[in-house]
Amino acid sequence: MDDLARHADTLRSLPSSCGPVRLVAVDGHAGSGKSTFAGRLAAALGGAPVLHLDDLATHEDLFGWTGRLRDQVLRPLARGEDGRYAPYDWTERRFGPARTLEAAPVVLVEGVGAGRREVRPWLAALCWMELGPAESWGRGRARDGAGLTEFWDGWTAAEERHFAADPSRPHADVLVRQVSEGYVWLEGPGANAAVNRFVTEGRRTPPPY
Repeated sequence: MDDLARHADTLRSLPSSCGPVRLVAVDGHAGSGKSTFAGRLAAALGGAPVLHLDDLATHEDLFGWTGRLRDQVLRPLARGEDGRYAPYDWTERRFGPARTLEAAPVVLVEGVGAGRREVRPWLAALCWMELGPAESWGRGRARDGAGLTEFWDGWTAAEERHFAADPSRPHADVLVRQVSEGYVWLEGPGANAAVNRFVTEGRRTPPPY
């Protein structure tokens, strides 16, 4: 099993990607364990800020959060300022009071589509939770119960359309597989086969500041 503390040190050593911030995405299918992994990685980083993309999505547009992410989070971080975003309340179906996202040395953004093409130029690293859609969605449905069956039916269809048009996994620097003892980190398909850029170079594409 790979040690999260060691990988946290690796993330800290990457070149900054969004102003002074090393922005690290945790992507994968709904139910694949992104939130839990991001929380544990944040703890290994000494309490790194975590942005959950569920806070930017809405019932009406599950994947229409790119503009909010860019304007409320990415551009401020790129200027060395804290992000300010209004989280969506999934019960009240409206955006709530604004929250601050600190411009820390490492910031995590987790959620389905965190590694989408509009976000990748801002990233220092992209981690993909290595669990297939059927198993991930099954876990999610079991977690949320029968009351959310209709929502999950709509979600899975939307997720399939999203990843068909804009897949994240081919660009992942790291594939994260959950095992009984924790997590195993594997080199992702987006990492150079000879020299793993995740460890040595970080992203080469300049972010669109």
